[in-house]
Amino acid sequence: MNYTGPKVKLSRKLGFALTPKARKYMDKKPHPPGQHGGAKKRGKLSVYGQQLLEKQRLRLQYNIHERQMSNYFVKATRIPGNTGDILVQMLESRLDAIIFRSGLARSMQAARQYVSHGHIFVNGNPVDIPSYSVQPNDVVSIKPKSRKLECFQEAIRNSVALPYIELSKADFSVKLLYLPPREEVPIVCEVPLVVEYYSR
Repeated sequence: MNYTGPKVKLSRKLGFALTPKARKYMDKKPHPPGQHGGAKKRGKLSVYGQQLLEKQRLRLQYNIHERQMSNYFVKATRIPGNTGDILVQMLESRLDAIIFRSGLARSMQAARQYVSHGHIFVNGNPVDIPSYSVQPNDVVSIKPKSRKLECFQEAIRNSVALPYIELSKADFSVKLLYLPPREEVPIVCEVPLVVEYYSR
């Protein structure tokens, strides 16, 4: 289950844009939502409040349900290494995240929809599960019949991939080169606070 509520209001509350539409509105109204959002002084958050906010920030950037988020954390704790870094790598290797990071979708919500509607192939096979875990060297591509759609034509013209993703505009495909370190992942979040929240 993904978040389907008002994303502009939520973006203003979190302090960053979840969608292109939200980014446009936040340029005009950068303060929190509400009648007194721009003038009201916010009280200092408690430690728990900070942890909860960062957890919500991370979860909503990937557009996933709380149960999915907690399951990812449990899996991350079972893998040797830095739990926070491993958690981010697991989230970043989701199929919808790869589609979004490669520039083939304007938002994480759009990427999820493309996958669910059957527009995406992984290693030549159709995959319609947004949470599908993409492994290094897997090739993610747009379904041949879907490449003529304007949304994909526009996306491929403007797409710019991140260092850990290899983009082939001619083939409408991307390859995950490696699991990225935290510093290469463009998320707005203090990951250690998320780990503290789930470790309570």
